[in-house]
Amino acid sequence: MAISTADFKNGKAILIEGKPYVIIEFQHVKPGKGGAFVRTKVRDVRTGRVNDLTFRAGEKFDEVRMEQKEVQFLYSDSGEYYFMDLETYEQMALMDDVVGDAALWLKENDTATMQYAGEELLGVEAQMFVELKVLDTEPGFKGDTVQGGTKPATLETGAVINVPMFVNQGDVLRIDTRDGRYITRV
Repeated sequence: MAISTADFKNGKAILIEGKPYVIIEFQHVKPGKGGAFVRTKVRDVRTGRVNDLTFRAGEKFDEVRMEQKEVQFLYSDSGEYYFMDLETYEQMALMDDVVGDAALWLKENDTATMQYAGEELLGVEAQMFVELKVLDTEPGFKGDTVQGGTKPATLETGAVINVPMFVNQGDVLRIDTRDGRYITRV
């Protein structure tokens, strides 16, 4: 479906030169001389890069339908990640380059979100907060909580994050997957 610049809204997805973009913000400009135009800030859905673009008023674009699908992560095997659609119970395998950084936070039976632009799979997102067990870290010592320092810890999914000194091997931690930050010990 074609939309014009008059139909722009924040969060709407459009095709620009065959690539899907999401409108972050826009501004209609009517100068004293010349035709009106629209200044936009758009994010490339595939790469995440933000661009500033200008369009003539009334220019037409194809709208992209963005969809999200809840899936369950089953297991990984030699570079492939297997997911199950929670509605149809259909299983699908994705290569590790499609799953990307979400693989650091996925453990078996966790739910994740697949993002689609039309029929094209853009990527997989883990839940915003996950609880993971610490497999390996240096032991904490009494009094380490006062210093406020951090140390590296390897989690059960293979991710390595910085944690406070009092965290020990075997602890279960809540992690923010957006930036890989330690939140709390569970």
